[in-house]
Amino acid sequence: MASNQNNLRDLQWLFQAIEFESISLQSISFYLSQPNSNCFQETENSININISKENLSYFSILLKELATTKTTQSLQNLEFHRVEWEAQQLQNLKLLLENNSKAKQIVFRRNRFGKECLLELSEILKRNRVIREIMLSESGIGSIGAAILASALKVNDSLEELQIWEDSIGSKGAEELSKMIEANSSIKLLTIFDSDAITANPLISAVLARNRAMEVHIWSGENGEKSSKILEFVPENNTLRIYRLDLSGCCRVACALGLNTTVKSLDLTGIRLKSRWAKEFRWVLEQNQSLKEVNLSKTCLKDKGIVYVAAGLFKNQKLERLHLDGNWFSGVGVEHLLCPLSRFSSLQFQANITLKSVTFGGGRTKIGRDGLTAIVQMITTNESVTHLGIRDDQSLRAEDFIRIFRSLEKNASLRQFSLQGCKGVDGELLLQTIMDTLQINPWIEAIDLAKTPLHIKGKTGAIYQKLGQNGKAEPEIDLLKDMPLTVPKSCRVFLCGQEYAGKSTLCNSISQSFFSSSSSSKLSYVEHVKTLVQPVEQAVKPAGMRIKTFKDEEDTKISIWNLAGQHEFYSLHDLMFPGHGSASLFLIASSLFRKPNNREPKNPEEIEEDLNYWLRFIVSNSKRASSQQFILPNVTVVLTHFDKINQSSRNLQNTVDLIQKLRDKFKGFVEFYPTVFTVDARSSASVSKLTNHVRQTSKTILQRVPRVYELCYDLIQTLSQWRSDNYNKPAMRWREFDEICQVKIPCLRVRSRLDNREKVEMRRRAIANCLHHIGEIIYFDELGFLILDCEWFCGEVVAQLLRLDVRKQSANNGFISRKELEKILKGNLQSQIPGVGSKVFENLEVNDLVKMMLKLELCYEQDPTDSNSPLLIPSIIEEGRGRPQRWQISSPECVYAGRHLECDDSGHMFLTPGFFPRLQVHLHNKIMGSNNQHAATYTLEKYLISITINGVHIRVELGGQLAHYIDILACSTKTLTDTLRLIQQLIVPSIHSLCQGVTLSESILRPECVRNLTPPRFRKTQLVPLQQLKHALLSVPADAMYDYQHTWAPVSESGRQVLGPGFDYARDLLSDDDFREVLHRRYHDLYHLAVELQVSPENNPDEPDRLTGDEFGTAVDPSIGGIAKGVETVLQRLKIIEQEIRDLKQEIQGLRYYEHRLLVELHRKVNYLVNYNVQIEERKVPNLFYFVRTENYSRKLVTNIISGMTALRLHMLCEFRREIHVVEDQIGCELMQVDNMAVKSLVPHMKKFMKLLTFALKIGVHLASGMGEMIPDLSREVAHLVDSSAIYGAAGAAAIGAVGAAAVGNRNRGRSLGDDIQEQRTAQQWVVDFLREQRCYSGKEIAEKFGLWRVRYRDSGQIAWICRRHLIVRANEIAEIPV
Repeated sequence: MASNQNNLRDLQWLFQAIEFESISLQSISFYLSQPNSNCFQETENSININISKENLSYFSILLKELATTKTTQSLQNLEFHRVEWEAQQLQNLKLLLENNSKAKQIVFRRNRFGKECLLELSEILKRNRVIREIMLSESGIGSIGAAILASALKVNDSLEELQIWEDSIGSKGAEELSKMIEANSSIKLLTIFDSDAITANPLISAVLARNRAMEVHIWSGENGEKSSKILEFVPENNTLRIYRLDLSGCCRVACALGLNTTVKSLDLTGIRLKSRWAKEFRWVLEQNQSLKEVNLSKTCLKDKGIVYVAAGLFKNQKLERLHLDGNWFSGVGVEHLLCPLSRFSSLQFQANITLKSVTFGGGRTKIGRDGLTAIVQMITTNESVTHLGIRDDQSLRAEDFIRIFRSLEKNASLRQFSLQGCKGVDGELLLQTIMDTLQINPWIEAIDLAKTPLHIKGKTGAIYQKLGQNGKAEPEIDLLKDMPLTVPKSCRVFLCGQEYAGKSTLCNSISQSFFSSSSSSKLSYVEHVKTLVQPVEQAVKPAGMRIKTFKDEEDTKISIWNLAGQHEFYSLHDLMFPGHGSASLFLIASSLFRKPNNREPKNPEEIEEDLNYWLRFIVSNSKRASSQQFILPNVTVVLTHFDKINQSSRNLQNTVDLIQKLRDKFKGFVEFYPTVFTVDARSSASVSKLTNHVRQTSKTILQRVPRVYELCYDLIQTLSQWRSDNYNKPAMRWREFDEICQVKIPCLRVRSRLDNREKVEMRRRAIANCLHHIGEIIYFDELGFLILDCEWFCGEVVAQLLRLDVRKQSANNGFISRKELEKILKGNLQSQIPGVGSKVFENLEVNDLVKMMLKLELCYEQDPTDSNSPLLIPSIIEEGRGRPQRWQISSPECVYAGRHLECDDSGHMFLTPGFFPRLQVHLHNKIMGSNNQHAATYTLEKYLISITINGVHIRVELGGQLAHYIDILACSTKTLTDTLRLIQQLIVPSIHSLCQGVTLSESILRPECVRNLTPPRFRKTQLVPLQQLKHALLSVPADAMYDYQHTWAPVSESGRQVLGPGFDYARDLLSDDDFREVLHRRYHDLYHLAVELQVSPENNPDEPDRLTGDEFGTAVDPSIGGIAKGVETVLQRLKIIEQEIRDLKQEIQGLRYYEHRLLVELHRKVNYLVNYNVQIEERKVPNLFYFVRTENYSRKLVTNIISGMTALRLHMLCEFRREIHVVEDQIGCELMQVDNMAVKSLVPHMKKFMKLLTFALKIGVHLASGMGEMIPDLSREVAHLVDSSAIYGAAGAAAIGAVGAAAVGNRNRGRSLGDDIQEQRTAQQWVVDFLREQRCYSGKEIAEKFGLWRVRYRDSGQIAWICRRHLIVRANEIAEIPV
């Protein structure tokens, strides 16, 4: 009895502690049906409560007390052991949980619930939003309890962990829980331990089907067996591992995986699977977008199952690793498995390019002959698999593995090759084959030969050693740099001319004349056949580019490229233009008649127009090919149809005179052959001189152009052999060219895995470009092809693409569907004579041609994200009718801006016909590929691009077909800066990128022209160069910069005023970026000038004078260097201003303040400089003098003097304080010749005066006023001062920037103040002596020659020489002092 009372006392202590709130509990564990009743406090915040059977009533009381006290406000964990729940107890538990906001976990171990109690528990879970974890262990809830819990958890969105251990919920309970999983997305952990393994099927299927990020662990222990894990799914690593599941469960999992996105790794190792499951898994592979790895090792799959898996791989583009070793399939299964990883034609694409690792094999896998063939085909053609494993094979022999390793020579993707346990890996021949393969293929990183006969015999050491060598970095050797060069052996002759010029006939006649004059004139049988067939082909084929090639007796190859003269081919001409350094000759053919069928001759102006176009075309493309043109293009003019004209015709002589003018005009741009050839293109005899000229000029050009690599001509033979081995294919893919370089060209081979493959690739591309420049192949980086038959490409592919008749089909805003385009391509490019002609579709697919057009920017897709998107070809757009143009938006808030880009030298260059169509495509691709593409619209006309991006409407207009300028007009509701920023970041760079070498100058269009969309002919005078406007802003004081106006002239036509006069503020023409650039440039000039003036002065006791001022009370140094002494404070203030700048007006205000301070300091110290030494002749002569020289009726300021200079005039400045200026109409004194004494005396003063003048110019002081055009370009003069051996210092170094200032400033370091004083005295004494020699030493004579009078300031007593205007205006401040 005493013991029981003690226990009761323990529980009573708990009641008291709860009542008085003396404890704070976070964790409470109830243990019912215990031998004794007590409570044990494990920690300060946790307690175990044991209640015996006799005291079970205390359990309900405790729950009720705990629900109403503050003791459990921080309660987090509740655990119940052996509780047989009653309704009232659950009501108390409900109250406890409702009054507690921190309870996270509830555990029920060996509890018992009736149905009513389960329903009550369900109600608790439905309403509770706090509990995160519930665990039910051995509580016998069964399927009914699982269903009740599931119904509650369907609406509960706070629970994160649910664990049910050994409660036998069965398949029905699992089905109910699966329905809960479909509705509940908050549970993160689900753990089930059940006696029936079938429980796992619905649960994991629901988790996968609903893409729940839920960790799942399901265990089972059937029939008293040892418990084992059925499956687990861990979202952290996205891995689903199935250890034990029946076939129906596996099929159900497969169905759920179809649209699943949470599983990346699926492991079914050891599960016995059948073709029924494989059939379901095929659908998974076709639909799933997240699965990366599948392990089906030892799953007993046979051929039928593998066929299903292989079928799924055809559409799968996500799976990366597939393990199938230990299965029971044969060579048929291997053949199907590797089919989606192989290519069986050069025109075929590999079906699956994402699978990187494949493993198969095993003792019961019979690869056989069919499997071996499939393996070899896959290795030879595959470009994606990096890991291939054939494990424990018993069927392949040594010669089979030799075939496999030889196929590896052409594989560049495989990195790891495993033959572990293969019995056929044996023999010396196989060992040697492996070594030879590793010599050619350095990309194989590992070969696993464990458990093979070679490994068992210890013969694999050499293989692993070679693999190690291939993994070491080879010394960097620039093979191309040391590669021997040779004189080119082939020259291209480009036959240019308009339509009906007789180019084709002329080309044939030159060819015949060439063969007849050549010693090797006997043609082969093939050439005879071509001679017979070509006229028939040309009769049925439309005109296009043609190429004729022949060699002379010296093995010099000359190819005539007949450029088609029709306008639709002009865009092709840019693509075919030779690159810099290419051996090429241009023959410009022009007919003397308008059409060959009539006798109507061309007038000289028409012929001049033809020739002028082609000359400008050649110059423009030559500049584009090389911005540094060392070799001028060779041009020869040929006039055809000469036999039909009267040779004494006056028009002919006028034509020759005009051609001579063209020769003079293009001198320095092309090398113009002096003789004009007049020929009858039909006669070989008539063109014989022209043929000889072509032969001799070609040889001369070949000697002058840069040399090429000898390797190119070796490679030509290799490529020719490749064509012979591949049915004379005219095109080669880049991958095939890489294979040739790797296998047959040692100097272009990747020798090690650590070799810089980009450099090797760069060398290969350099060789390909070299072959392109010498005319042997056609190669563009964008194409991905090497065109080995140039005539086939130009005449049968690209030329026909440009003549497609798609206008009838392009009903959708000019777009044509891809299928329609492919249909037209087939119709145009099919051979029109059976057995003769086009070989296009034997070597290229129609889709290849479309891609070629896209990559060459000949067309673009309406929607780049759609593989079946319609296409638009800008070059075939017809010029529309002149419909009225207007902006889509028009409101007072709109901002209008325009930019005009024009060729700097429009007389010799222009924007070629191929430029604008490519710009239309290039801009579209750039805009639609940017982040703003969703808000962009893009429409085209023949010479117009209309773009709308984020509310900014832009028009890009070409100035006609043969234009030399392009206009960019913009209308926007955004700010001017935002609008111009879009133009400068998007439109202008695109234009420059397509006309490299042709310099375009930028001008600003009048906003009124942009707003009214004024026709281009009226806009020509309504523009101002951008740099000119910026320089104009730099030339005005800071006060006037923000209000600077540019004036526009009126425009009239036929007496009618189209545009009236007007003006615009510079701030309305320039963006904030441009305006800020001007301000910063001005600041930059001022800053560096001030830095140059900051020469550290030395204390001079002889000069105690001190400037007075409110803010700059600093000691005065009697030198120009002293001017900078007070500037440091100003510069510090300037830095503060720069940091505080927020907009343009603040910047201008800061600049204005800076200039004002510098101006005050300048005048203060210059005034002192003027008067600092009154002892020298008592200021009987002025101090501030300068020299000028008269050139071509104009005066130029002399910035430096050297001995021997003549005809200089000495002038003096008005010295009135703060208003120093040039005196107008001053006569001055002539200095006949500068001697050495003058140089020695004046050079230091000249240096300081230039520095002072530059300083004044930068801040707008009227020291420079009156000089006007007399002031030269100080940057050149200062540079000359720097280079001169007779002068040191930096006169106006700020004008040439910081570099000049730093370079010259170093020479001034260490100079003393006494040196500056002595230099100034020397210069002033020279002036005194010079004026005495000129008999100009009295006040009257100085007034006559210099217009200056000697005065004294009434307030300071200082003496100065001032002009008449100041003498009159400032009479109350001064008193005249006669000399």
